[in-house]
Amino acid sequence: MKKWLYGIICVAFLGFITACGGGDEATEKDTTPTKEQEQTADAGDGDALFQQSCSSCHGGDLVSGGAPDLDKVGSKYSKDEIEEIIVNGKGGMPGGILTGEDADAVASWLSEKK
Repeated sequence: MKKWLYGIICVAFLGFITACGGGDEATEKDTTPTKEQEQTADAGDGDALFQQSCSSCHGGDLVSGGAPDLDKVGSKYSKDEIEEIIVNGKGGMPGGILTGEDADAVASWLSEKK
């Protein structure tokens, strides 16, 4: 009887560990742009690029996401500082989400938010 009970506990424990571990594949966001996003987000359109790549964390209105609000980021950082943050990351924000002309366009657009 004890072996049977011990077996059930082990199986339940294994199931618990398996359910709680991993899962990275399911939680990763698909950042591949749709055809519509590709058409609206060119290198010169900071707003569209922001909506495509940044709004999921910072909110489409710059304040409703879980990441820091960006509605007045231009009064705190210069365009170059914002671009450096976009390219290299800062705090919990990973770097490399946007690079090159895209990072420059979003930094320029955000630097106007004062």
